[in-house]
Amino acid sequence: MHTVLVTGASGFIGRNLCVHLGNHADLTVLTAGRDTSEATLRDAASVADTVIHLAGVNRPQSNSDFDRGNVCYTKMLAKLLASSVRPRRVIFTSSVQAENDTPYGCSKRRAEVCLRELSSSHPVDVSVFRLKNVFGKWCRPNYNSVVATFCHNIANDLPIEIHEPRRSLELIFIDDVVRAIEHELRLPLNEHNFVFRGEDIPSATISLGELASEVQCFRQMHTNLLIPDCSSNFSHQLYSTYLSYVGSAAAGYRLPARQDARGSLAEFIKSKTAGQIFVSRTRPGVTRGNHFHHTKTEKFLVLEGEGLIQLRDLNSQAIVEHRVSGSDYYVVDIPPGYTHSITNVGQCDMVTLFWASEIFDPNDADTFGLAVKGKSESSAAGRGNAA
Repeated sequence: MHTVLVTGASGFIGRNLCVHLGNHADLTVLTAGRDTSEATLRDAASVADTVIHLAGVNRPQSNSDFDRGNVCYTKMLAKLLASSVRPRRVIFTSSVQAENDTPYGCSKRRAEVCLRELSSSHPVDVSVFRLKNVFGKWCRPNYNSVVATFCHNIANDLPIEIHEPRRSLELIFIDDVVRAIEHELRLPLNEHNFVFRGEDIPSATISLGELASEVQCFRQMHTNLLIPDCSSNFSHQLYSTYLSYVGSAAAGYRLPARQDARGSLAEFIKSKTAGQIFVSRTRPGVTRGNHFHHTKTEKFLVLEGEGLIQLRDLNSQAIVEHRVSGSDYYVVDIPPGYTHSITNVGQCDMVTLFWASEIFDPNDADTFGLAVKGKSESSAAGRGNAA
């Protein structure tokens, strides 16, 4: 069993890291925070095989607190580790600001020097991660993360301030940081080693104005139903972060539904690159559709009830039928150039999930009424998605 001590465990990175480490059956995780006594810290350090040193301050009330929280704490930890002769590993999260001469940067650089001296005189393997701007769930808003502030304020209809909209930020995601630390944790121990890590952690560069705009788009999703482009890692990560600030109480929202004699229909989600999903409830004996598309394609999936899907190639009179049931999870693809319909042939309402390859545009619907057989039974042919 490998014992890991995490300092700063109650902070943003620490909370995420400890949850991840808790999923490893071969690790025993000990934690230390700002209220941990020196005696308790000494006991934990004496048994730890690896110390992941996250504790520190970055926005204190006084510049003198930088020295106390970043340098003195690291010196105390180094002294505790120096009392043992057995090999250890230390993983330290520093900052790219250690290259600057700001009070914060200087304190991080001096903490690095403490650990370098420890590794040179004791069998300790030190890895230093000079991190950029880290974002993700559980980061404290209105503190030192503009991503957390924008996500929290926009999600809760609070104002944001942008003084330099063109200013660029280089951001890294918390899960990528955690993965890098976990990887470092598993490397072979190299005594008296001191290395800088983190250069290969994926990053994204975005301006403050663009960041605010993207987060505001997430806020509008409840009304326009547009989901983010999840093929972009950054958009995926940013949306995940945004949702973590919405809160469970505000996570639910009602979809507007169109109702008529046939039942109801509601659009669910839309994507600029992947079309849209919508759902309908159809009463017994009712037929929807009886139209065709030139380019648009669709998928039909009955979730509840019994249905009959009929398709006919516009160049043929032959009708193909698919009997579908909510218990089968049977999908029918609707090709272009095929007029099609779906009829509720059961005794109760039929619930159907539809996917269309493009977002419905009433000005260019690519939907043309034509009965699969006989006279069209759909008064809405040509007006909407599977209407």
